[in-house]
Amino acid sequence: MGTDRSTAETQGDSEALPQHVAANRAAWDLYAERFVEPGERSWRLAPGEERWGIFGLPEAELRMLPDDLAGKDAIELGCGTAYVSAWMARRGARPVGIDNSPRQLETAARLQHEHGLDFPILLGNAERVPYPDASFDFAISEYGAVLWADPVLWVPEAARLLRPGGRLHVLTNGFVFYLASPDDETEPPTERLLRPQFGSSRITWPGDTSVEFHPAHGEWIRLFTASGFEILEMLEPQTPADATSRWMPKGSDWATKWPAEEIWKVIKRA
Repeated sequence: MGTDRSTAETQGDSEALPQHVAANRAAWDLYAERFVEPGERSWRLAPGEERWGIFGLPEAELRMLPDDLAGKDAIELGCGTAYVSAWMARRGARPVGIDNSPRQLETAARLQHEHGLDFPILLGNAERVPYPDASFDFAISEYGAVLWADPVLWVPEAARLLRPGGRLHVLTNGFVFYLASPDDETEPPTERLLRPQFGSSRITWPGDTSVEFHPAHGEWIRLFTASGFEILEMLEPQTPADATSRWMPKGSDWATKWPAEEIWKVIKRA
């Protein structure tokens, strides 16, 4: 595949990081402890049991993973504790996980050992991945690069990494959810818009240092098509009325009326 774990880690540590990448690395090293137990729980899920996003919606409903992963080269962009990479490995893929946080990758490496799975997990920036062109058949990001990397950079990079006909699937916050969310992240979204759509797709929340990216739907469409992708599907799943979430404990009622999350599935044109 053209690189190994140690090479990628050296690159990730030695190169000067862009401001938002450095800020997110520092922030996620602090957040990492909160994601240990959810990562452990997700690693235990068998094929067919995978659950996605804030409310743990089932794979059978969202179909984030292709049916034909066996024997395919796959990359998880912003892998965190790498449970999605583990899911792909159990489905017969050859996954690679890349993440910006050393602390998250410590958990990923421990869980690899505990579950007897071995695949590369790289410290690095999804905007610059140390693999050759056309290295992968499938790329995926669940609240990874799709939220924490600059889409103007990471989307063309994903296209470079994929072979013709390769697919990219991403799951992130719904755009309406973002526009209606108060600055206090412990509070649920409101029933009115709190920020403008134009000029506010990059945000650092009050009291935080991390940088998030929330392109509008038109921006996603332009980025995907300009990068050589064809859009296959865009989903805005409705949250079931009985759903609960540790990440959004006050927002489940809101999410039954408006999309808390959105999914894009695209394919690289031949």
